[in-house]
This record gives sequence, structure tokens and C-alpha cells, in this order.
Amino acid sequence: MHGSRTATRTRRGLAAAVAAGVLLTALTTATSASASSASTPVGGSKVVCTSGKPGLAPALSQDIADALHDRKGSSALAIYDRQTRTRCEFKAGSHFDSASVVKVTVLGALLRQTQEAHRKLTPHEAKRATAMITKSDNAATSALWHQIGAGGIKHFLSLAGMRHTVPGAGKAWGLTQVTAGDQLKLMQLLTTDNAVLTAHSRGYALDLMQRVEADQRWGVPAGAPAAASVHVKNGWLPRDTGGWRVNSVGTFTCSGHDYGMAVLSTGNRTMDYGIDTVEGAARVVHRDLTH
Repeated sequence: MHGSRTATRTRRGLAAAVAAGVLLTALTTATSASASSASTPVGGSKVVCTSGKPGLAPALSQDIADALHDRKGSSALAIYDRQTRTRCEFKAGSHFDSASVVKVTVLGALLRQTQEAHRKLTPHEAKRATAMITKSDNAATSALWHQIGAGGIKHFLSLAGMRHTVPGAGKAWGLTQVTAGDQLKLMQLLTTDNAVLTAHSRGYALDLMQRVEADQRWGVPAGAPAAASVHVKNGWLPRDTGGWRVNSVGTFTCSGHDYGMAVLSTGNRTMDYGIDTVEGAARVVHRDLTH
């Protein structure tokens, strides 16, 4: 019986992974169809944008490049906007220490496990999940990370198509290696019908990200229109080498726009400097997409 159940779960997992892959491929294909592209160099790399809206790709690529020009340390960015079929990437495949942005992945893995077990979150799980996202509570995250296990985290990453994310070893969830590209895939997963997370699970995650405490609502929400619905999760981590890691991911809806953003940074001399880097890029993205 145990072997049969395992085989069934495996088949379901593979089916979900295929469905998710088809979905995300369709999103990418829809974005690139009949889209113009533009690129602007920044420090040996390029901001590359495509858009179905005339003039938007060159404007975004130039404005993002200007925002990141002369910033110390290293940064990466990925954005999408469904209405205008826009995507931008800057070093989107480079790895960064996750810090607390990995907590959205932990939540996704937890929700996927409960779906496969055909059950709801327990009150204890819900309390920990809420603290993990809205307060960035580390103890709650450690407990859920241990409960889900390395296998559960990797299972979710596989289903979500987050192939470049490497979970932190042992208890070191904050040292998970993430890319802006994979973080953007996660934002898309939370805002698109898919076979990995149900509408209920996605709504639960987005609700928590919308209720992040006020003093943690910096980062990619900077410059968002006042009427925008904002879902965000940030991460910040000082290390002995390489300075501060400051990351921010989020999704936004406003005036028909439905877009997401991931900005990662490392080598910042202070946390505030990293926040300024992230917010400088976010402001021009919000401005160009919604005005």
C-alpha cells in the first residue's frame, strides 16, 4: 500500500509539474509574441526588456539601467506585466543569498503539502505561516522548514519550475540560493491559475503578503500607485563577507495592470543602501508601467 501511494503521488506530482511548465511556457510565449525588445548596458551586463506596448521596452530598459547605474555591490531584477505583455531581466539567472524572501517558497511548499494530503492547515500551521510572512518571524520559519523537510521544499521547487533555486543546507534556510528569474516565476505562480497551487492556496498566500507589517513594506512597493493592491515579502541579511543582502519580491494590481517584480542585491555597505538600490529600480518600473 505504501508503494502504491508513493507511485500515485509521484504521478500526480509529475502531472502537476508538466501542467505548470506548460502554463509558464505559455505565459512567456504570450509575452514574446509580437513584442518589441530593447536592451541597455549596465556594468558589463544588460537590462533586456520585451513589450507588446510600443515604446515601453526601450523606456523601461533605459530607466532601469539608469536607476542601477553607479550603485555599489551587485543586483538583479526581473519583472512582468500581463496587460502590456512586458518582461524585463537584469542578471536574472545570478544566484543571491535569499534571506527572508525564501519564506514565500516555504509557504508555497507548505500549502502544496496540505493539498497533497487533502487537508487544511492546522491552527498551529496557520499561526506560524502568518507570523512567517506578515512579521518575517524566523522561529516560525525554522519550525515550518523542519516540518516540510528538504524533500518537500525540493518537490515544490520542481513543480513550480524554479530550477535554479538551491535550498540552504540543514537549518540555513536564509542561505537558500535564489535568482530573480525564479522569484518572478513564484510571483507568477501565485497570480495565475495552475496545477501546483489551488485558487484557495494562492489567495491565502497573497492575503498574507498583503498584510505584511507596515515597517516591512519597503522595497518593491516603492513608487506603486496609491490605488494599487500590493503583495510583498522582503529579506535582509548582514554577513561577515559581502555586506548586506537586501531583497524584495511582490505582485501588484492597479487600473487593469497585473504585474510582478523581484529585485535582489548583495554587497551593500548598509541595509539602507540596499533598500535604496531596490527602491530606485522599483520606482521607475511602477512609473513606466502605470503612467
